[in-house]
Amino acid sequence: MSMAPVRRIPIIQGEHVVVGEAGTVISTVLGSCIAVCLHDAEARLGGMNHFLLGEPQQDQQLSAIDLQRYGVHAMELLINATMKAGGDRNRLRANLYGGANIIAGLGGIGSANAAFAKRFLATEGITIGQIDTGGTLARKLEFRPYDGKIRCNTVADRPLPPPVAPRIPAGGGEIELF
Repeated sequence: MSMAPVRRIPIIQGEHVVVGEAGTVISTVLGSCIAVCLHDAEARLGGMNHFLLGEPQQDQQLSAIDLQRYGVHAMELLINATMKAGGDRNRLRANLYGGANIIAGLGGIGSANAAFAKRFLATEGITIGQIDTGGTLARKLEFRPYDGKIRCNTVADRPLPPPVAPRIPAGGGEIELF
């Protein structure tokens, strides 16, 4: 019995995808962003989204493209696409990833994103399975929507390159004033 070739579908911030084919993997890399994986085990399908922030400010005017970066919109798109593909809303199970607080000084944006996603799913009555959020490391996420299997690994901190010293021009570096 030969293994079917794996089809990989990478997504980035503001995107979502729903599939029900065996041998398909949806993947993304998350920092403070959140990805929700929805799965309907009976229909053997699921999807993933990737969003930057929970909700826009009350008075914020946003384009359709900008709106996709927000969880409130990204979650609706994912739920609707999953149901359109044959999923049953009552059977959906959600798994939640990301929400790291990577950049000090951004005031726990990752934690706020994770809290938003949990609240949203509870309000919508969607069961939450696994939650892997928080911390300070990025995550690489791979989801097989056909059977619901998920692999999530933290990505070790990569040191920033050392600062480059300014180059002094040949000739001693005297400054000429004019």
